[in-house]
Amino acid sequence: MSQVTTTDLYEVTMALSYLREDMRAPATFSLFVRDLPPGRGFLVAAGLEPALDYLARFRVGRSDVQEFAEALRRPVEDLEPLHGLSFDGQVRAVPEGRLVLAGEPLLEVTAPLPQAQLVETYLLSLLCHQSAVASKAARCVLAGAGRPLVDFSLRRAHGPEAGIQAARLCALVGFAGTSNVAAARRYGIPAAGTMAHSYIEAFSSEERAFRAFARTHPGPVAFLVDTYDTDRGVATAARVLKDLGLGPGCGIRLDSGDLGALARRARTALDAAGLGDVRIIASGGLDEYGVDRLVREGAPIDAYAVGSKVGTAADAPYLDAAYKLVEYDGRPVMKLSSAKVTSPGPKQVFRGPGLRDVIGLANEEPPEGTEPLLRTVMRGGLRTEPPETLDAARARFEADLAALPDEARRIEVPVPPVPEVSTRLSVLTTVVRHRVEGRTGAGRTVPG
Repeated sequence: MSQVTTTDLYEVTMALSYLREDMRAPATFSLFVRDLPPGRGFLVAAGLEPALDYLARFRVGRSDVQEFAEALRRPVEDLEPLHGLSFDGQVRAVPEGRLVLAGEPLLEVTAPLPQAQLVETYLLSLLCHQSAVASKAARCVLAGAGRPLVDFSLRRAHGPEAGIQAARLCALVGFAGTSNVAAARRYGIPAAGTMAHSYIEAFSSEERAFRAFARTHPGPVAFLVDTYDTDRGVATAARVLKDLGLGPGCGIRLDSGDLGALARRARTALDAAGLGDVRIIASGGLDEYGVDRLVREGAPIDAYAVGSKVGTAADAPYLDAAYKLVEYDGRPVMKLSSAKVTSPGPKQVFRGPGLRDVIGLANEEPPEGTEPLLRTVMRGGLRTEPPETLDAARARFEADLAALPDEARRIEVPVPPVPEVSTRLSVLTTVVRHRVEGRTGAGRTVPG
């Protein structure tokens, strides 16, 4: 199935109508998040690289027209105007890894109206999911306070491809590795993993399981110690590690129970056995809240493996995002629906120190001491630069995170910065609102 048909039906019906009405003038759509989810002090822009790949390949073929016709229960001939439609527009976007705030466009598309309309659903799906997961993973990095984190999310992700995306996004914000072999190979991420409880259960004793695993994997190993009794598991692991001379680089993994208390007892036992360089790894339903609690309690945990809750962005699994028309054929437009008012015109975000942002018009001069966030990444349907590396995105993320105000970095009850609106954008919004209200009668008082 072509990616072209991965869209909402109304995108097809609108694009077809535009073509029949010869409405092919340039249109600008802005993709932004209206409000941050509860418990978020920022978002991480993500999903741009696959979005650009999608746009570069976008072309409505014969089979796509056939599928559209079948979905609409209409003759193929009715959908023929869509055949051959491809994307040859411009994209301005916030690069991956940068922090963004409510109301700030992550991406703006300017293209002939039918093209810009037909790509809406796919772009929203990509950027919303990936920004949500990247933001959750970024908060884990904050909670870990420098301790390594590993992505274990694949087995409970919302599908295998979502798991691969999650591994990439975790690496983008600084995770040390992933259990996902496909993602490790595709993106050059270190692969990491230990063993499952089923492995321990398959042997007649923990000790036999540990020794067998070490024979197969002579390098640094990590033993899962909580299949039966955790304290005994730690003692057994310590004995096997000493007998085999396996200390530096090895570890034990705690996956259930009171991780803080168990880690303290495990650390004491390992140190007493002369294994002070054996690491303690914690996993089991962790996200930024659990990691933050353990770090603040001073638990002697050296690394964290996080999975289900991070790969699914469990506490904020979607973003209240929109892809709205802001200009058509040179005419600024806006929406006046209650609680969903949009602002007109192509935008730019001007970033000052400490994420003191100003949302303005794309053709404004940057206020003193600021830099524009959106940059042109596609022109004439072609990328303006080669695909970016994870290292480049991670460097941007780390720089923005370092500048983030302390209250927005908090894991519990963060307070996000609120961007200002430029004078020029405010004036344009007022002018367009009055024009729309005058044309439609919106906002008029009805006599009693």
